[in-house]
Amino acid sequence: MSDILIVWESLVDWLANGMLQAAWWQILVFTLVVTHITIASVTIFLHRSQAHRSLDLHPIASHFFRFWLWLTTGMVTKEWVAIHRKHHAKCETADDPHSPQVYGIGKVLREGSELYRAEAKNQETLAKYGHNTPDDWLERHVYSRYTWQGVGLMLIIDLALFGAIGLTVWAVQMLWIPVTAAGIINGLGHWWGYRNFEAADASTNISPWGILIGGEELHNNHHTYPTSAKLSVKKFEFDIGWVYIRGLQMLGLAKVRKTPPMLKLGAVKPVADAKTLEAIIANRYEVMAKYARELRRVCQNELRALKQAGAKNTARWKELRLAKRWLHRDQDRIPSDLKPHIDRVCAQSPTLAKLVAMREELRQLWTRTNVSAEQLVADLQAWCKKAEESGVAALQEFALKLRAVHA
Repeated sequence: MSDILIVWESLVDWLANGMLQAAWWQILVFTLVVTHITIASVTIFLHRSQAHRSLDLHPIASHFFRFWLWLTTGMVTKEWVAIHRKHHAKCETADDPHSPQVYGIGKVLREGSELYRAEAKNQETLAKYGHNTPDDWLERHVYSRYTWQGVGLMLIIDLALFGAIGLTVWAVQMLWIPVTAAGIINGLGHWWGYRNFEAADASTNISPWGILIGGEELHNNHHTYPTSAKLSVKKFEFDIGWVYIRGLQMLGLAKVRKTPPMLKLGAVKPVADAKTLEAIIANRYEVMAKYARELRRVCQNELRALKQAGAKNTARWKELRLAKRWLHRDQDRIPSDLKPHIDRVCAQSPTLAKLVAMREELRQLWTRTNVSAEQLVADLQAWCKKAEESGVAALQEFALKLRAVHA
């Protein structure tokens, strides 16, 4: 009888605490590690390698990521890739599968995974955007066919390792991607944060340190350079996914195909030429980011002058603060209720008015598609000449920098 009791107590203890008999902090560390591996698998394999082809993965690495995602998410590679590619192709329109600009931030945050599953049933999306994804025997007969069996196996593993608390570990694993990727990145990443570049959509960088969500926090950078394997651009930014990719590269398990272009300045040319134009267009986002800094600097100088004159917190002061935030944005990105304030600022400041007008003229170098390359070179030369003769120091300095840009 005592032997039966001992066996029974051992069984109860095993069911309660699992094979590892782990302490609470060990279970916490395990949960953080496995969820981080999942997010790394999403950003490296699904996003950067499969959806955007910014790097090639060795079959060993590729199969590991596929297997891990089958265990921890049940997501099908073709579905995820197709939905993400459609998001880029139809960004912020009614056809975007998960835009907070269309559905509202609340719905995307709360129901991001539901929006994903609804779009995954759209066979037209899968056919049009899901090309060149894995289609081997494992994909057809295991990963795509038995999606819930993978996460079921993960539940069994968690229960075996940790006992009853393993159910909580499993629940966190299952919620990790719906909350962080489907909710936070697809939601906040198009709603709140800072922007390095004036991308054509509403994408933002949620944080300059991409750690918790594998570097995906740098969403504005990604939408600006979608085919880049590296999501950090500025010196103060950190992309942990890129660190892992570099590690895989050193092990011979990854080959990077593309990274963000780097704006290079050389000797100032007497006259901008075709090579200058080519380099400016290739680095147009960085060029406009530098132009934005000049606009903000002029606004700051005028704010400083108002402060010295004792006019702080006046209507003019408040409108200049608005202008500092919005003047460098494309017109269609400035909220309609703010435009009258911005217009008044420009009407009262010839320098800012000139900078805004010249910004739009500069942008036409790559937005116009109905003119020849020769005409665009002539337009660039005319722009530089006009800037140098404007009498505005910020424009004169910027024109010199443009003539120094090279590939």
